[in-house]
Amino acid sequence: MKSVISDRHAGQDMATLTLPVRGMTCASCVTRVEKALKKVDGVQEASVNLASEKAKVEFDPAKVNVEQLRAAVADEGYSLVLPEGESTEPDHVGTYENETLRQLKKELLLAGLLTVPVMLISMVSMFESFASWSPLSLEQTNKLLLLLTTPVVFISGKRFFKGFWLALKHFSADMNTLVAVGTGAAFAFSAIAVLFPEALGHAGHKGHVYFDTTATIITLILLGKLLEAKAKSRASDAIRKLMRLQPKTARVVRDGVERDVSIRDVIVGDEVIVRPGEKMPVDGVVLSGTTTVDESMVTGESMPVEKSSGGKVIGGTINKNGSITMRASAVGKDTLLAHIARLVEEAQGSKAPIQNLADKIASVFVPIVIGIAVMTFAVWYFATDAGFNSALVNFIAVLIIACPCALGLATPTAIMVGTGRGANLGILIKNADSLERAHRIHTIVLDKTGTITGGKPNVTDVMAFEGFDEDTVLKHAASLERKSEHPLGQAIVEYAEKRNIPTVEADAFQSLTGFGVAGVIDGLPVAVGNHALLKEYAVHLNGKEDALARFAAEGKTPILVAIDMKPAGIIAVADTIKPTSREAIERMKQMGLEVVMITGDNERTAQAIARQAGIDRVRADVLPQDKARHVQELKANGNTVAMVGDGINDAPALAQADVGIAIGTGTDIAMEAADVTLMRGDVMSIVDAIRLSSATLRTIKQNFFWAFVYNIVGIPLAAFGLLDPMIAAGAMAFSSVSVVSNSLRLKRFS
Repeated sequence: MKSVISDRHAGQDMATLTLPVRGMTCASCVTRVEKALKKVDGVQEASVNLASEKAKVEFDPAKVNVEQLRAAVADEGYSLVLPEGESTEPDHVGTYENETLRQLKKELLLAGLLTVPVMLISMVSMFESFASWSPLSLEQTNKLLLLLTTPVVFISGKRFFKGFWLALKHFSADMNTLVAVGTGAAFAFSAIAVLFPEALGHAGHKGHVYFDTTATIITLILLGKLLEAKAKSRASDAIRKLMRLQPKTARVVRDGVERDVSIRDVIVGDEVIVRPGEKMPVDGVVLSGTTTVDESMVTGESMPVEKSSGGKVIGGTINKNGSITMRASAVGKDTLLAHIARLVEEAQGSKAPIQNLADKIASVFVPIVIGIAVMTFAVWYFATDAGFNSALVNFIAVLIIACPCALGLATPTAIMVGTGRGANLGILIKNADSLERAHRIHTIVLDKTGTITGGKPNVTDVMAFEGFDEDTVLKHAASLERKSEHPLGQAIVEYAEKRNIPTVEADAFQSLTGFGVAGVIDGLPVAVGNHALLKEYAVHLNGKEDALARFAAEGKTPILVAIDMKPAGIIAVADTIKPTSREAIERMKQMGLEVVMITGDNERTAQAIARQAGIDRVRADVLPQDKARHVQELKANGNTVAMVGDGINDAPALAQADVGIAIGTGTDIAMEAADVTLMRGDVMSIVDAIRLSSATLRTIKQNFFWAFVYNIVGIPLAAFGLLDPMIAAGAMAFSSVSVVSNSLRLKRFS
């Protein structure tokens, strides 16, 4: 997997880099890294994602280089990982996450092994009879607790104090500040009380120590960080699964010899042999052989797709039951699989507008909490009779309960899981902004050809006139159309083949532009085309005009067939609607969406297709260059408008819409201009995309609720002395876990 995403914006001198950032722990860290990057001259925009631990930076390479970006982040105490080449190997994915998990496990194991005896000894020493049966005096017991707790603080808890010091040097504060000040104050007071009791006067001689509080807080927070890290790792599973689809080797034919080579050694133009059960190593075109391919892991389509000579195959998909030879058309980072992985990674690293609220709160949150904690200590110490110990305990509790970790994870974890799940379903979402806007869609504009319909003409009806039968009509029409390159003619030939109707070689053939084709079949003159063509040959329909009008009213193109100068029948051809279009449009209406069809077809044909699809609003006779204007008109009413299309002429309209949705079976230009790409080419995917957007936004709001409720409820309880610091540590640790776990529920979206 690539550790860096880089691109140049067309027609601009700006460059964009997405780089990993190490050392961040909470939302405050995100704000600090973003500010550090934005201060660098030449940086136009910087966005940092806590969940993916990546920074996306847009900058002018003429003014600033990556080394300057790294230095700016390093000055704030964080590490920006610079690119060292590219890799698409799955083993490279999650390496840092695995190292983080291993380190956390080591720290937690040490802390847990020492915290358990600290807790037990502390509990036992509270009994009045302790002195009568214990071999150690209370003073010796406290020294033992100090000995056991010190490694917990300075080895297992080192990360918090290191982070605190780095933040302090830059006159800022973050999650590490709260943990370090809280546990540090408890440990320092307890250590002084044991080693230099006279320095604390009355408070020191009362024998109160908080080693159990210190050790337990650090252990619980480490446990929470470990669970959080595991959950975050699961949140990015989508990219790892995508990259694991690609096999490591390919069987290529070079100089007439088959050989297995590394996937990295395959080049465009190579002939590749793929046997049954193997994965397609790269994108390509089938040269020989027939098979079915399971493309579900890339497109979300559950049914295997038939492939034969000329068919396109996608790297990473599974060859089911036939051996094929293919020619490689895209390799490495140019494959569709790599492109999808890049899109998913960019989307997961992007920031949704709703995150701005969390960022604003995080920028002032920690200083405010420290102020509340200091005020809590002062009130308890100076305004009550509770004394120093109670003031200290409540001071620690306020600091510990108020960690902003959950706040920083609320949005990005949901975005990561939501976009990852979308990729599994064949829904590629360009960025978090698009995902957020999709749930506000009011009007959906559907292009007809290739979106509602299949984009390819098919024979729908065959009507034979008196004296002829359907097979005879099809045989003569298909035999003549075999020499034609017109799409309607090809539809007739394909339909005849499906019905196993044999065709013969035409004795003569003539293509008449705007009319049809004419020729001689089996010694008989045959004409296939429109009504004007038959009039040209003086062939009269003898009252069959009503059938022509009926087919035309249904949005079909009637093709007349004359054999031996007699009207033989009508073949109706139409670009039929996709099997799921009507059901999908009905679902959209049930969701309260207004559906509009836009097409260049005439009003009668457009209305016929609209009736079949269940669409009430139609804009017909729309020229390709005018589609964007129609989208703008719909937006003028203040509605959030989505445009769905698949062709080059749809790109301007896709870009004009609030949410542009490209059918993945269409052109690369349409996909590039869109905010969402549907790999299946199925209109039902539009419904799924909107539902996924709504589910993700609902999850984000739930996450914010949990992130805020811990603080809104916990801080007052701690300030009023109703919350033990150890309980506060557990609540704080599991607030982050609850937020990430809630986001992971999106993995079950279907």
